Amino acid sequence: MQMEGNKPEKVELPLYTPTQLALRNGQDKPQVWVALNGVIYEVTLSRLWRNGKHYEHWAGQDLTDELKDAPHTEKVFDKFKPVGRLLPGK
Repeated sequence: MQMEGNKPEKVELPLYTPTQLALRNGQDKPQVWVALNGVIYEVTLSRLWRNGKHYEHWAGQDLTDELKDAPHTEKVFDKFKPVGRLLPGK
């Protein structure tokens, strides 16, 4: 977030399709991204997402519906950088 005077300036995140997100799985492309509630997060450097896999979850996906079964809340995503917004899929 950039500062304008002493007010933070909101930076618009780029939009990605579900297909573009799917490529960021650590296999097809080196980036490891996951989405939650329409926001795409960069998790490449997380030791818990090595090789694009986190327990039974794979990177490159929208994990919103799967979060209810996780042993953590969405607050865990606060430590990751948002890199985009997910466009609705078909």
